Amino acid sequence: MRVTIHFVAWCLGIVPPETQTSEAERECLTRHASGRKRLVEIGVWHGVTTARLRAAMAADAVLFAIDPFPQGRFGFSMQRIIAKREVGRIPNGTVRWVRLAGDAAGRRFSASGEPPIDFLFIDGDHSYEGLRADWEAWSPLIAAGGVVALHDSRSSQSRSIQEAGSALFTRERIIADPRFSLIDVVDTLSLLRRIP
Repeated sequence: MRVTIHFVAWCLGIVPPETQTSEAERECLTRHASGRKRLVEIGVWHGVTTARLRAAMAADAVLFAIDPFPQGRFGFSMQRIIAKREVGRIPNGTVRWVRLAGDAAGRRFSASGEPPIDFLFIDGDHSYEGLRADWEAWSPLIAAGGVVALHDSRSSQSRSIQEAGSALFTRERIIADPRFSLIDVVDTLSLLRRIP
């Protein structure tokens, strides 16, 4: 019921779209996405960070917005409607909507022969296995010098998430991945660069 109430309030212009990222995290994402040409976001929700990435990317860039957007009890995804409208307000580059889970989208992307990407924001399934699946599908597709941002990957002063699956997998596997080096941390966000 809460989703429906929020959707109606958003349609009436009473409330903004929802996000679980902090303003500092969104500013960090914007800074690292600036001028990038091939971007992927896994976990769109209401499109708040998607819109920020679209505004920051190069004018001729493409952003793959990946989210399964499951249908709600009324037979459609309210989150998808919000996201498409919010992101559609930004007239920059191209957005390709991919209605799949992150790992399935990665396998499809790899099989399609698409060129490598230069920016990846993973904010989908925050379980250990969910992040593992997204990482295994997408990390080989990042170009040398490309950046990957991971949400809920570490604790912050305001949120203790050390035992969350996404924080555990980041600490145990991603930070130790020799293909990448840690370049920035903001709140629960960790950013790494693909080593040439």
